[in-house]
Amino acid sequence: MPPRRISLRSASLLVTLGAALGVGLAPLIAGGIVAPIVADRQSDARTGVPSLAALVSVPTSELRDIVERYSADRAALARRWDAPYSPNRRERFRAFYRAWQERLAAIDFDRLGQEGRIDYVLLTNRIRYELALLDRDERQFAEMASLLPFAVEIAELQEARRFFKTLDPKSTATRLNQILQQVEQARRTAEALRPGGDDARRLRVVAARAAAATDELRQTLGQWYRFYSGYDPLFTWWCSEPNRRLDEALRAFSRLLRERVLGIREGQEGAILADPIGADGIEADLAAEMIAYPIRDLIRIAEREFAWCEAEMRRAARDLGFGDDWKAALEAVKQRHEEPGRQPDLIRDLAREAEEWVEQRQLVTVPPLAKEIWRMEMMSPERQRVSPFFTGGEVITVSFPTDGMSHEEKLMSMRGNNRHFSRATVHHELIPGHHLQGFMTARYNSHRRAFSTPFWTEGWPLYWELLLWDLGFARTPEDRIGMLFWRMHRCARIIFSLRVHMGQMTPQEAIDFLVERVGHERANAEGEVRRSFGGAYPPLYQAAYMLGGLQFRALHRELVQSGRMTNRDFHDAILQGGNMPVEMVRARLTGMPLRRDHTPNWRFAD
Repeated sequence: MPPRRISLRSASLLVTLGAALGVGLAPLIAGGIVAPIVADRQSDARTGVPSLAALVSVPTSELRDIVERYSADRAALARRWDAPYSPNRRERFRAFYRAWQERLAAIDFDRLGQEGRIDYVLLTNRIRYELALLDRDERQFAEMASLLPFAVEIAELQEARRFFKTLDPKSTATRLNQILQQVEQARRTAEALRPGGDDARRLRVVAARAAAATDELRQTLGQWYRFYSGYDPLFTWWCSEPNRRLDEALRAFSRLLRERVLGIREGQEGAILADPIGADGIEADLAAEMIAYPIRDLIRIAEREFAWCEAEMRRAARDLGFGDDWKAALEAVKQRHEEPGRQPDLIRDLAREAEEWVEQRQLVTVPPLAKEIWRMEMMSPERQRVSPFFTGGEVITVSFPTDGMSHEEKLMSMRGNNRHFSRATVHHELIPGHHLQGFMTARYNSHRRAFSTPFWTEGWPLYWELLLWDLGFARTPEDRIGMLFWRMHRCARIIFSLRVHMGQMTPQEAIDFLVERVGHERANAEGEVRRSFGGAYPPLYQAAYMLGGLQFRALHRELVQSGRMTNRDFHDAILQGGNMPVEMVRARLTGMPLRRDHTPNWRFAD
């Protein structure tokens, strides 16, 4: 069992113990500021093994086991209640979350240490948000109800199997035929739709959502059928034909929605559709992320940062002899790309440069094992259509043309992944960005993965882009343009993602915005917007890059530029604290007093 939170008196004893052991154990608390654990600073350079003595009696949260129990139970319930669009599933999770709220309310908050209080605030905040998401899911399902009259019936088949109910093959065949009739009813409803008029956009959004839901329900039905088929001869005899017809009807219905309402032929990508959550949805998400700004202020912050980037772009353009025509300078930078086959060598060299840069300046601890284990893979042409730039972590996936791409696609990919753009992204994806981030959070306070937020996940590497700029990492005007391009890109993400979810901008207008204001290649802009609204990312994800980065930058000014912490202590402490809303990072590092009903109040961008 992990050791519990220690007192200030115990902390001083640990410092003395650390000195006696010769491990150089840093003070755990100094003047209200949390000091990092030094184990990784004393790693064996050859084997990568950290100082184990420095890990002895490290303070931790009293609620660590409780958070881990919550995460394990929630994941187990999700595996058990796996029928999509089931009212029973929603009610089971509502009961689960409300019971957790009641149990948490019984904890004596005032007796917790700071780490425990942070986990208490984070867990209550997350559960409150999960309940809000259940309500949102229910509202979205209600919008699709006329197109999915069969959804609950299919969910009930799966739930009956999960409840181990004995199945009667003959009556099940009858039920499959009844569900088939519901699909036919949905088909007639869809055929009567007229995708024109004032509500055309909303109709297309709901139809796209219903088509995806139908595919998911079809997969559930297939899983249900395979459990019995062949194992129960009477089931197969009665149900094989009704199941085949129902499966075909579901496939045809999904295709009908896409072709008739969305205008997408099978095998085509089709137009990009967003599913706006509106002002209320954005405000609920901001509250869950502990962002104490209204929507309009966040857009103003983005526009302010954008204006700074444009001014710096003009300055770099003048240094290159283009006057104030920064788009001409940007075009010149795009032409400076590697020859086919040489991009992996560039990525390797850029990664090593960033590692050496941060280590020589003692900006952050980089464990030897973290430098050893990262790997590189090449991105497929299909994936590049929605992710035209690098992705990273322990594996950096390199976006660059293949021989099977068209001539235009090759040129666009090379221009969008040129040397100077790449120099600004490799450290974002590897060290000190995503890879170092993932390495450390897997080893310190890993229970806080339950509170994972893109404002921390994406804000951390974006913050390093800001810090490295301030410290002179950009050596040439071309490097500055490369860094500024991405900075403008992240400002644009705040603006277009919030406005699209407010219903104030269409995906096509977002593409045009990226091309005209940021200087994106059009195909890359389309991939970016498709990625943003394709359903794989939550609504605030794209805004989280720059806003999270600004939060970390404000915290750096408060603690490092004021002289209260060194760069390395500051960055190590953040990585060791775990993934959480950045307001709670601030509470952890500064020892800020917390209440059980904590309300976000940090004005980090004022």
